[in-house]
Amino acid sequence: MSRPKCCRNVGCAPDKNYFKPRGIPASILEEVILTLDEFEAIRLADFEGLYQEDGAKKMNISRQTFGRIIETAHKKIADVLINGKALKIEGGDVSIEETKRLRCPRCNREYDSSISSGNAFVCPHCRKQ
Repeated sequence: MSRPKCCRNVGCAPDKNYFKPRGIPASILEEVILTLDEFEAIRLADFEGLYQEDGAKKMNISRQTFGRIIETAHKKIADVLINGKALKIEGGDVSIEETKRLRCPRCNREYDSSISSGNAFVCPHCRKQ
């Protein structure tokens, strides 16, 4: 018998949750579901550039579980891109911790307000306040 899944922390829900190839009606496309925890793992590891250990801590899961989630998410995204499928982001046993999204005036990239250095917010991409 496998262990029960614990509720995983997700920093924010995506603003857009459906993506499809241009010029093809959604009604004829096969849909791939990316769960919110898979989306969060991709956001933390690939977009924010965190190591798996740090991403796992933010999601309140083990590093091994984080690695499995990332692997599953990468396979789903590759399937969508290679086979021209639609991608829908929804579901999963998650706890959403809404954080404010900030935009760095220097590099113009967005990041979570939870990524801070003391009272000053530091962009994780260019490391400037």
